[in-house]
Amino acid sequence: MIAAARGPVARPVGTGHRSRAARPLGAAVVALAIVLLAGPVASAATPAVGTLQRLVGQRLIVAMDGTTPSPSMLARIAGGEVGGVILFGRNLTTKSALVALTSQLHRTAAEAGQPRLLIAVDQEGGTIKRIPWAPPTLSPPQMGALASTSIARAQGLATGRALKALGIDMDLAPIADVPASTASFLYRQNRTWSFSASRTASLAVAFAQGLRAGGVIPVLKHFPGLGYATLDTDLHMVSIRASRAALTPGLQPYRMAVAAGLPVVMLSNATYPAWDAHAAAGWSPAINTTLLRGQLGFRGVAMTDSLDGTAASRGLTASHLAERAATAGTDLILLTGSEAMSRQAFAALLADAESGKLPLTGLEVSSNRILALKNPA
Repeated sequence: MIAAARGPVARPVGTGHRSRAARPLGAAVVALAIVLLAGPVASAATPAVGTLQRLVGQRLIVAMDGTTPSPSMLARIAGGEVGGVILFGRNLTTKSALVALTSQLHRTAAEAGQPRLLIAVDQEGGTIKRIPWAPPTLSPPQMGALASTSIARAQGLATGRALKALGIDMDLAPIADVPASTASFLYRQNRTWSFSASRTASLAVAFAQGLRAGGVIPVLKHFPGLGYATLDTDLHMVSIRASRAALTPGLQPYRMAVAAGLPVVMLSNATYPAWDAHAAAGWSPAINTTLLRGQLGFRGVAMTDSLDGTAASRGLTASHLAERAATAGTDLILLTGSEAMSRQAFAALLADAESGKLPLTGLEVSSNRILALKNPA
């Protein structure tokens, strides 16, 4: 991976209903009173869903414009319009400033009674390492050459502990793409582990398990695989026209990740006609629901790659793609453009939720997955 906000609309979620069977008027009144007093019912396993605004906002991970949060960003976090913040090099100065920044962001959400805020970075190692002084000390190609799952896990563990100490909750790593050839753009960026699907799977999952043991949420990317992509999907509109048989080896890291119970998968911005000729993975029900959840059995949180660059390459807005991704059932939506652009996306999604274009049931399902991720049992 490498955009006029509306005011908050508080709308309680959950409605009572009455049986169609006839009942005496007094009993009906009593039953209705019980429903109104009880409010929405939440299972013991998942937190209760909040307002419509929060249901929409929890799905957004957004970028900050500067090295300190703007009053607008803090207000959005406090108002439940943001579920997470992604940090880039432009947001970082010193280690002490980073700790102060993450503490302020987390405190803003907590003091407002909002769910835990996720703070994310891309810390793959090698060429993609937003925090230069933090692990991993080895790049994925270097770990791939060593072919040691214990080393990969140790690198993930050290990275997780370092990020956690800085107040960071989520690492958008590891890469799980298996390059099909040296023409792969990810291979040319020195970001892949190996040409072997089995080696990639074992090392990527080991690194992810290390991150998790270190207290940080790992994110395997980019499902269902960018191994055949020769152009950067952040900059170009990419269609991978390989057959399902050719694409199947690239699913191996995700099958292993699902078996290991890893919590988050990032969907790619490429289109795969073998599964869906019309929608890229991030906003494709065929890939998100049928393939990832149905065939692979994934039960965790599905996340888009950054939508801003791919939207520009398609002549679309990030808001438009955010709407499509949310409608397709992708849980977390990553927006790395300006704060103004992510405010527009929130407003568009809230309008869809208010109109019913974005169904309440889908919002609740995604909310429960995200809240379970933020507050594991």
